[in-house]
Formats: sequence, structure tokens, C-alpha cells
Amino acid sequence: MPGLLDGVKVLDLTNVLAGPFCGYQLALLGADVIKVETPDGGDLARQLGASPALNRSLMGVSFLAQNAGKRSIALDLKNPEGRKIFLDLVASADVVLENFRPGVMDRLQLGYETLRDVRRDLVYCAISGFGQTGPLKDNPAYDQIVQGYSGVMSVTGDAETAPLRVGYPVADTIGGLTAAFAIVSALFRRERAGVGEFIDVSMLEATMVTMGWQVSNWLIAGVAPQAMGNENMTAAPSGTFRASDGLINIAANKQQQFVALCQIIGRPELATDPRFAEREERKRNRLALKSAIEEALAEDDAMSWTRKFSAAGVPAGPVLSVPDALAHPHLVERGFVRTFDDAPGVDGALKVVRSGFRLASGDPDPHSPPPTLGEHSQDILHDLGYGAERIDALAVAGAFGRRDNVAG
Repeated sequence: MPGLLDGVKVLDLTNVLAGPFCGYQLALLGADVIKVETPDGGDLARQLGASPALNRSLMGVSFLAQNAGKRSIALDLKNPEGRKIFLDLVASADVVLENFRPGVMDRLQLGYETLRDVRRDLVYCAISGFGQTGPLKDNPAYDQIVQGYSGVMSVTGDAETAPLRVGYPVADTIGGLTAAFAIVSALFRRERAGVGEFIDVSMLEATMVTMGWQVSNWLIAGVAPQAMGNENMTAAPSGTFRASDGLINIAANKQQQFVALCQIIGRPELATDPRFAEREERKRNRLALKSAIEEALAEDDAMSWTRKFSAAGVPAGPVLSVPDALAHPHLVERGFVRTFDDAPGVDGALKVVRSGFRLASGDPDPHSPPPTLGEHSQDILHDLGYGAERIDALAVAGAFGRRDNVAG
């Protein structure tokens, strides 16, 4: 069955993470996502990642992670002919996605007002660190900068280690998800009302939206959030606990879960101890409770405890490494990782993750491996009706940078 976004064409001008991650979510759902890349190296993520060899070949791991299912055309948007090609692409597109600093597209004479004259119902999404307005709008912003501005770092770690950055680019990722949600919402309205939209995604605001409880505790209750490490501010016992062979996460957030936990670990008296019997008392005495639980957990390993707690309805699970998580039988059975046996520019099989949800009509899936720089330039131009002679003339005029950026 066709994907949910089958027939939707997206022009993805973005770099590195937030924008490409957004484009990847759209591609997984069947959109034709065309990466419009600079001729001199393309998406910066092509040079980023843990493999120096792939970085040198412009197929860096950071790029491979979120660009499967897309096509690539190399265009010099500062070249008059390259700009004309882009406008032709816009005329046939549904969405333009960019993550330049505010004002860059206007300086290229390719801002929203210009593109709307080409396609009146265009959905235009601009992702930036701080949004298109406000005192910070012109500031450069990477993920860690936004983590600092948002307060995320202030609540990550514990009293001794905070502030800490989250261990992956959470602000970039949230910005990309927010943009994808906004785009599909605008496309839904366009189907009904026939109008386009300009979407201004602020990574700062998108990130703070996801900090709902921490933000609301301050806005509503006047309580400033504190860094609590692996402890849960809303409940106890809820956090990481040491078993005989390592850590286990336990979240006994409900009264019945706490009572069940006490029974399972052989310490039923904890459930009636005045220090722990009620929710608020447990929070006030969380360290003493943790010590008592860990004393009992030392008698068995984390996986054994996980099975016992899960069987009794007490949320629990081991603390895994990324390799161990990806190899877990649950994710393997769900088909979370997609393998391409023959990906261009990559030696051997290429593995990428799929979407975080499944569909009865057919799961979201990248239909092709990540593209090499300009790999689909000729195909995309042919789709626009460009003939071979015109493409050759445009190559001579420098529209694609180097001539091999349009070879195909």
C-alpha cells in the first residue's frame, strides 16, 4: 500500500541533524524527499561520524543515519542558473524545508515570499536555534547551545555533576520531530482549505515544550526543578538500583507497585514502615528506601529481577548499552533496523533505524539507501522536463558546481 505521504514532494535544503532528521521522518512515510545540496561537499553531516574513511568519501555515518530514502541533487543556489532550477523544483514541490540562519534564504532571493509566488499553496518550514524573531534569532546555535539555553543541562546529572548535556543531540532531534509534525499538519489543512503555510520552528521552544513537568513546576507551583540524577522527582522508589551484577531501572510509581516490589524482594515490612508507607513519605526518605531495596537486590542479577518485577506488573528493566539495546530480541523481532546490502559509497551492508511506530497498512520504511552527493541530479532534472543538451549547458554555466555533480 502507498505510504501515508505518497505523492508529496519535499525539497530538503537542510544540514547536519534537525532538518535532515525531519526529512527522514517524511521519507519514511513515503514522501519524495529531494536533498538540495551545495556542490562543494553537500550536507556537512557527510563529513561527520566515527569512520574517517566514510567522512573522506562524503558518506559520513552522521549523514547515513538520517538520509535513507532521499534523492540528492547538487545545486549552486548562488549561481543564476542554479537558482532557476531550484525555482522550477519549487513549482512542482509541496514542501520546502531549510535550517539556515534567519535571513539567509531571503539574501539568496529564495525566501518564503518569493517561493510563494511560484507555488501559492507551498508549505515552507524554517528550523533554527531560536526562531525567526526575537533577540537571539541571529545567534548561531548547535544542539549543546540550545540544551544550555533551555535548562535541559541544569536538570541533567545530580547535585555533584550537573549541569550535563544529554548524551545525544536531544534538542536537534526534538526540533526535527516538531518540524515533521508541523509540516504534516499544514499539509492536512492544505488538503481541506487549499492554503499553504510558513512554519517557524525554534529548537529552543520545541525543546522546552518537552520539559513539561519541569517547566510547569516552576510556572504553576513556583518550585525550581533540581538535578536529581537517576531519581524520579515524582515518585519513590523510582530510578536506578544496583543488583548483583549491575544497575536495574525500577519505577514503582503506584502504591500497588510498591507493595508488590516489597513482596518480591522479600521485604514486605517496608510497605508498612512509617517512613515509606505513603507516597510523600517515600519521596522524603528515598535514600533510606533505596539502601534497603539495594540490600535485597544484591542477592540476584538485574535480568532475573527484571523478569520477576515485570511478571508482577512492576515496571523494571536493565540499563543497556546501545549495542546491547540494538541486539535485544525485542527490537530484532520488530524489525527496527533496516539493512541495505548494496549501498552506494559504502563498503558492505548498511544498517539504519526505521520509524518509532508501525502501521497496519505497511510499516514506515526507507525505500532506498542514502544518496551520494548529486546522485539523482539527472533523474530529478529529467522529471522537470530538462533535456540532455539543456542539462549540459547548465553544467557548463556552473549550476551544479563540478560537472560530475550531475553525472548519472
